[in-house]
Amino acid sequence: MLDLMVTNATLPDGRTGMSVAVQDGRITEVAAGLRAPAEETLDAGGKLLSPHFCDPHFHMDAALSYGLPRVNESGTLLEGIALWGELKPLLKAEHMIDRAIAYCDWAVARGLLAIRSHVDTSDPSLLPVEAMLEVKKRVAGYIDLQLVAFPQDGVLRSSDGVDNLKRALDLGVDIVGGIPHFERTMDEGATSVKLLCEAAARRGKLVDMHCDETDDPLSRHIETLAFQTQRLGLQGRVNGSHCTSMHSMDNYYVSKLIPLIAESGVSVVANPLINITLQGRHDTYPKRRGMTRVPELMAAGVNVAFGHDCVMDPWYGMGSGDMLEVAHMGLHVAQMTSQKGVRACFDAVTTNAAKVMHLQGYGIDKGCQASFVLLQASDAVEAIRLRANRLKVWRHGVLLAQTPEVVAALQVPGRPNDVRFQLR
Repeated sequence: MLDLMVTNATLPDGRTGMSVAVQDGRITEVAAGLRAPAEETLDAGGKLLSPHFCDPHFHMDAALSYGLPRVNESGTLLEGIALWGELKPLLKAEHMIDRAIAYCDWAVARGLLAIRSHVDTSDPSLLPVEAMLEVKKRVAGYIDLQLVAFPQDGVLRSSDGVDNLKRALDLGVDIVGGIPHFERTMDEGATSVKLLCEAAARRGKLVDMHCDETDDPLSRHIETLAFQTQRLGLQGRVNGSHCTSMHSMDNYYVSKLIPLIAESGVSVVANPLINITLQGRHDTYPKRRGMTRVPELMAAGVNVAFGHDCVMDPWYGMGSGDMLEVAHMGLHVAQMTSQKGVRACFDAVTTNAAKVMHLQGYGIDKGCQASFVLLQASDAVEAIRLRANRLKVWRHGVLLAQTPEVVAALQVPGRPNDVRFQLR
């Protein structure tokens, strides 16, 4: 007998009336109209059954710290970085852990079961690293948490930057990070990309760098990252996050750059909520949107995903761990409002993000892990439009969270009062 059978589901690829059979935490069959005995059978009623959401770019060490030690009054990137510098000496491991665990609870309730978090390695104490490694252990039963060694202040800007990052990797951090545009010069930024990629190649690690998170069109470290990826044979193992300078670059240079990124196999993560908030701050009008060239990158075959980046931290006082909110902002900023474009934005927080994170067994296919979300929506387009209610969230076939369906009663004078409709 099966553990779980979900029937009459709509899948993100548009198939309807689909049944998904689950045994021992994995999907054993996906077919239309499938029926078989199961410990639990759920009729999805035509609603959308999606693989769980993934966040390929986040800062969990800073999450939910909004207002500590003060509020970012300007709301700018540079004040956020300065504020994080003020907060770091005051951090305590137990408080960071508590905030991160609370955020993970938020994430599960929203169907977000895989998060890649950049963790600051700039302080020699490595307090954020040790705290997030503890969080990773504690949430392992319900969230896949990947950690990136992230030298927030620049790996070459201090004498111990490289050593701190290496020690973080020795402690068990998964991925090599960087922030080349925050080094002292463009040359030092390029040097940092080279040495960090070489360190990743020696250790067999993935690479995920903050790249060109600036409005400066001459910040071109994504080009260096693509080059070093090819030179070192790291194709498919490297991601460039943000890449916002591409929004300010001239079209001729970008016509060379995008094919180079595609050829190198480097993926790109845009962070719509934060990119649209922090970029363009020096502009009057016209004012740049700031987010990288998502549709153009996708059209060239580059794997592009969306990340949340920040939730209630020194850089961003908003957010709730909802990746559909991220996708919703992404489609507006990138003007991806065609049906194909909207569905691509849904992929950017599901399948594309899972590829960036190298998640194994992801998806709704035979043999995949039974980790999926039932949404109160008829398809992916409606799911983004409504930021749809997560009715049920399963991981490895185990129900982790559920929310009652939202139904509104229509009260109109002269009309029957028992008319009911789903919030659409």
